[in-house]
Amino acid sequence: MSSMFTRRFWIGAGLFWLAYGLIAGTQVWLGMIDHGHSVPLLVGYFVLVWIVWAGVTAIIVWLVRRYPIVPASFRNIAVHLLAALVIGAIHSVYWIALSVVMRPYDVRNATWADINILTQLYYRIPAELLLYAAVAGAIQAIDLYGRYRQREMESAQLKSSLTSARLHALELQIQPHFLFNTLNAVSSLVRTGKNSEAVTMIAGLSDLLRYSLDHEGSSRVTLDAESQMLRRYLEIQRARFADRMTFSIDIDDAVRRATVPTLILQPLAENAVRHGIARASAGGTVSVKAFRENGWLRVDITNTGMLSASAESSGLGLRNTRERLRQLYGDKHRFELRQSADGVVASLGVPWSEEA
Repeated sequence: MSSMFTRRFWIGAGLFWLAYGLIAGTQVWLGMIDHGHSVPLLVGYFVLVWIVWAGVTAIIVWLVRRYPIVPASFRNIAVHLLAALVIGAIHSVYWIALSVVMRPYDVRNATWADINILTQLYYRIPAELLLYAAVAGAIQAIDLYGRYRQREMESAQLKSSLTSARLHALELQIQPHFLFNTLNAVSSLVRTGKNSEAVTMIAGLSDLLRYSLDHEGSSRVTLDAESQMLRRYLEIQRARFADRMTFSIDIDDAVRRATVPTLILQPLAENAVRHGIARASAGGTVSVKAFRENGWLRVDITNTGMLSASAESSGLGLRNTRERLRQLYGDKHRFELRQSADGVVASLGVPWSEEA
């Protein structure tokens, strides 16, 4: 049975039948107001008549759990019809007996000698059957709604888990890719006798790996933390290209607490170095700017050079970036690679959010 049948449900059921009895008693009293019946006795009588349906509700909940109405089956419908007849008969006899014992109608009240039980059952049981059907239908509807909500929650949790798994897989793709490229650069520096540059690069690589481990499992970090990592990465690349590369990072203080996906900027910077610096004999510049723009955080990474077809369609870094943005933000993000007067711009935009 659905988790909808909590303590709150049972309290609500009890209050419903209490209110039902109070309303029924009040209506009868108003209809007989000229008879001079005792109001507390008459209303109390109807409260006692109907409050027992709180217990009947518990029985119906158990029956609906054991023999669901939906999907319908002959056996289950027969069980509920039999239960409705038995409960209706018992409640009708209880109702009659309570009337004889309490005498809510004073001298007008019937005695056992005045009552034909079979006739009373004949008139009362159809209404009892309708009441049973209404309660059973409501319970079945509540149960189905609860199961639907439970499936929705499980589906949402599964979707969240799958999204987290995909994001983690994308992060794991970036790390060995970056590590391989950096170790390749270290190897090249060692072979050419540039040992001090190689040591600098290894130290920087250590910092980047520590950053990656420290933020493992975190889908977002502050732009301040990400920019520090990015600066370390660009220092590594500057050591690799010596006097052929310069870089600048310009981030407004007002946006440093903004959140961005972890390791989102490094692949863009790597793409800028690979296609803008490494291929130019004269080298070039990589500049990073971050600012707030109409409720969005915008980060532009620009490198000198011309936009090539290989840069637009290349590899793991840009594909990974696009996929991670899609997983995290759906359609609410912007990413483009374009040619500008200053060079090639990788422009990233995400909805503004700050670290709590």
